[in-house]
Amino acid sequence: MSHPCGPGCPGEASWLHPFYEAYRDSLLARRDLSPRTHRNYLNDLSPFWAFLHREGVRGWEGVHTPLLRRYLLWLMTEAKVVRRKGRLLRDAYAPRSIARQVSALRSLFRFLYRNGHIPRDPTALLSLPKGGRTLPRVLDTVEAQVLVETPHPTTPQALRDRAILELLYGAGLRLGEVVALRVDDLDLVHRQVRVRGKGDKERIAFFGVPAREALARYLEEGRPALLGARTTDALFLNRWGSPLSPRWVQALVKKWAVRAGLDASVHPHTLRHSFATHLLQGGADLRVVQELLGHASPTTTQVYTHLTHPEVRRVYLAAHPRARRGDQDPGLQGEGRGL
Repeated sequence: MSHPCGPGCPGEASWLHPFYEAYRDSLLARRDLSPRTHRNYLNDLSPFWAFLHREGVRGWEGVHTPLLRRYLLWLMTEAKVVRRKGRLLRDAYAPRSIARQVSALRSLFRFLYRNGHIPRDPTALLSLPKGGRTLPRVLDTVEAQVLVETPHPTTPQALRDRAILELLYGAGLRLGEVVALRVDDLDLVHRQVRVRGKGDKERIAFFGVPAREALARYLEEGRPALLGARTTDALFLNRWGSPLSPRWVQALVKKWAVRAGLDASVHPHTLRHSFATHLLQGGADLRVVQELLGHASPTTTQVYTHLTHPEVRRVYLAAHPRARRGDQDPGLQGEGRGL
């Protein structure tokens, strides 16, 4: 059962409650954080509160850099990763999860230091553990096409699902961005949509002719049938005429992926990853892809360049005069011959 003070609450460590509440209020006041990010920052501190209680810490004077290093070691070796309902998920935390814990700690202690609760920030000398980077899974262009074209537009739900899949892949939208769309965000004439992304930042995303046709038919036939007598400006609706939830979109993507003969692990972000990768493979500039995805930093977008290396290598082998001499490099042997 969750503690009444909210997500990530310190629980039995009562001395932490005033600081937790002040920090929570400061996050709520930040307009650049989405509700989901705010909730994640608080939830990511849960193991830290448990560690402080385990170590018998009763005040901030007992929290220093060596203690935080022991905390990270505990996360990597002894901590139990628990699901929200208390069910054990696995032993220890993965490197990327620990990186999130460090980020949450830095945010907390910057707040405490700025507001005079501690004399110095113990995370200033805390280094981030190195971990392998997991590349996102992508569909190839044929798989993506098969998936988005699998729903046959014979029912209002199928019309809706086809339009959603076209937007996820054709415009590279996030799951939260899709469910937040309103009818007046669409501009079918110019094939663009106004999107509210992370931190409530707006951007314009573009889509192609297939997406325009799917959206136009959904607006004409599918949405009115789903809306019925209700009134809402939400673009995508469930069978009862209410705005579609993120979980519903996740479920419909999985359903159509399975029907398309793809892996059941396909999810909405798989289509966003595929959107970015296929743009880069088609010759799009990284900065343009960054803008289309709504990434604040090009560093976030650069992960997709790793996925396009096979295509880059193929172009190199076909185009560079020295690449055609396959016997000069065992790594290229045979691939350049006859090109």
